[in-house]
Order: sequence, then C-alpha cells, then structure tokens
Amino acid sequence: MKFAFKTVAVAAMMGLALASVAQAQNARQAKRDQAQAAANAPLAGQTVKIAWIDPLSGLMAPVGSNQVRSFQFFGEKFSGPNKYNLAGVKWEVVPFDNKLSPAESLTALQSAIDQGIRYITQGNGSSVAGALIEAVARHNARNPGKEVIFLNHSAVDPDFTNSKCNYWHFRFDADTSMKMEALTTFIKDQPDVKKIYLLNQNYSHGHQVAKYAKELLARKRPDIQIVGEDLHPLAQVRDFAPYIAKIKASGADAVITGNWGSDLALLVKAANEGGYGGKFFTYYAGVTGTPTALGPNAEGKVYQVSYNHYHMGGEYEQWQREFQKKFNADFYTGSVIHIYRSLSEAMARAKSTDPVKVAKELEGLKFTSYSGEVEMRKTDHQLQQPLYLSRWQKTDAKFNYSVENTGMTFALVREFPAYVASTPTSCNMQRPN
Repeated sequence: MKFAFKTVAVAAMMGLALASVAQAQNARQAKRDQAQAAANAPLAGQTVKIAWIDPLSGLMAPVGSNQVRSFQFFGEKFSGPNKYNLAGVKWEVVPFDNKLSPAESLTALQSAIDQGIRYITQGNGSSVAGALIEAVARHNARNPGKEVIFLNHSAVDPDFTNSKCNYWHFRFDADTSMKMEALTTFIKDQPDVKKIYLLNQNYSHGHQVAKYAKELLARKRPDIQIVGEDLHPLAQVRDFAPYIAKIKASGADAVITGNWGSDLALLVKAANEGGYGGKFFTYYAGVTGTPTALGPNAEGKVYQVSYNHYHMGGEYEQWQREFQKKFNADFYTGSVIHIYRSLSEAMARAKSTDPVKVAKELEGLKFTSYSGEVEMRKTDHQLQQPLYLSRWQKTDAKFNYSVENTGMTFALVREFPAYVASTPTSCNMQRPN
C-alpha cells in the first residue's frame, strides 16, 4: 500500500512538473508570437482616435453607456501588435454625448474634426446617422487631405446603403431589410402566428420595420393579417399600457417591433403587467434594460433577430464573460469587434492610417470573425454576415449565460447564413477621383 501511495504521489508530482513545463513553453511561444506580430505590424507605435458620438444622457443613456464601454474594452484589448490588430496601432476612444439629437451630433462631429480625429462611430438612431452621413460627405468634399470615415455600428436604415449610400460610410450592423428577411423566413413556418400588430418608433428605422414587415409577410405568408399599426415618439413614451390595450383589442397573437432601449423595455413591462400573452418578434430585446423587464413571465414568447447571440462560443464568449465580470453588464454590440478587426486589417494593407487609403482597403474586405467569414460589400459598404434568431428562456446546460443576471437567456433557435440574410442594393456608389 505504501508503494502504491508513493507511486501515485510521484505520478502527481510528475504531472505538475509537466504542466509547469507546458505553461512555460506556452508563455515563451506567446512572447515569440507577440514579437513576430510587432515585427510585422507596419504601424506599431501610432495612435488612432475614434470619436464615439451617441447618447450618454436621457432615456437612452444606459444603451450608450454600455456601448462606449464596449468600444473602450475592445480598444484596450486589441491595441498594439496582436493577431486582432495586424496594423499594430493603439486605439483611443473619445466619447461625445449627442443626447440622441442630430443637431448635437453635428456639433460633436465638428469638435472631433477640430481635434484632428479622422474616424467617427455612431449607431443609436438612424435620424442621427443620416445627418452624420451627409455632414461627413460635405466635409470630405470641401477639405481634401482631412477626410473622415464614418463607421456605423448600429444604425440600420436600408437607405444608407441604397439610395443614400456614400463612399465614406461603412455599416457593420445588418440593415432592417436583412433582419426582416430572416425574421419573416422564420415566421412563415409558425402556423400559430395569424394576426400581427406592428408597433414602432416614429422615425426612419420604425417606418422601415413596418414597411418591410408588410412587404415580406405578404409574399411569404399572405394569410397573415396585419390587425393594427402604430408609430410613437422616439424615447418619449413612459407608459405603454394604452398601446398594449390596443394590441389586445385587435386580437393580435404576435407583435413585430423594431423598438430599442427604454421604448422596448417599457413596452414589454406593460405587456407583462397588462396580461398580453402573444409573441414579440424584436430586433433589440437583448439591449440594456429590456431583459430585466422581460423576466420569467415572457419565457418562450420573445424572439430576437441579430448578427450575434449570447452563446457564440470560443473567444467571443470568453470576452463576453470578461466584460460581464468587469462592468456587471452584458456585451451585445458585436459590431465593435468587426470595426476594430476590419480597420486594423485595412490599415495594415494600406500601411497607413490615412482615411483615403484605408477606405480603399475597407471596400470588399473579407476576414474571419466570430461568426465565420464576413465581407464588407464593395457595392454599398454593407457588411455581409450571418444572422441568428434566438428565444427568451430559462438558462440550461446548453444555453447557460444569464442575461442581466436574470437566470434567463436568449437561446439560439435558428441560424441564417450570410447569403440567406443578404438583400440586394440599389446603391450607385460615387467614388472620389
């Protein structure tokens, strides 16, 4: 017995020694990889500033706060030479509170330009994005040598990559029509969905959600009735009980909404309190505040279509949990990763941080991301990427990420490859000479 005990002890010690050797080898390899990355990084030592222009006050401030943290978190993680930053630049995020106002956003843009910042990002509100697209285009036309690139992380009006497409604008989210294409492909196979109510915010995004829902459902499920439609002011409604009463009175068994932020959180809160038992098909149910409002009462009734989900696996899921631990918040704006990855690769190819040279490399750029291969379509500067449909449920062994510490999560129901979610474009891109 003593001999057996010694044998086990020796084996254990040898295992620990081997583990230590492996760790040391991994550490040395990591240092060699880092050194190689630094040697190959053409722009190591340079700093690239990105002006972040979104709300940090008002009803949508919680969303903005989460997203600016996301940009700062990954800006720090991806800075310097590494496998996610082929250019080797250091990223610096400069936040501007636009109060969800186009006018405030234009003031912030000018301030950023005056500070020498050549890259801007925004995404909350297509009304804001539209104003910035036009302002950036005017600035670049009038100030050769001082061009600015607009990196759109979340503003999804399809016109931005169709009739209003602009060379200096690149969109990293999937547009409204792409998401509705995926959503209605799912809905057409749900026989219990027969009557739908459309409730959306009264600005371009909300109008587009309603428009594409009606068009695509008419083609895919002509038997479905649209039994009601409402548009409400953006970020102003504090009590959605009257809207829920109208939805219940209409006999709708499902609601399609593009609402986000407080406008969705308060809507689902009113639905729970008002006893509405129908389904919700949403774009942004995973955004700050809404999961907590959903709670267990909404289990199985709320769906979200998006370009990522909470159970992507691999490094994405590791980063997500790291973000949650650091900020006690959920990371959901996956376009942040795509922005840093594509910018770095374009800068490495251009061997420059000059927006004129970088824009040329961004066009048509393909790279492998957390969702597989994605492509910045040259025709219209719309990122082509897979989409995912997920459903609100209790966490389980397979889907174990607790959203907003609710014990609930969005579980993957269906994946749509990029070619399925892709929609055509009417963009006639005018490129600079």
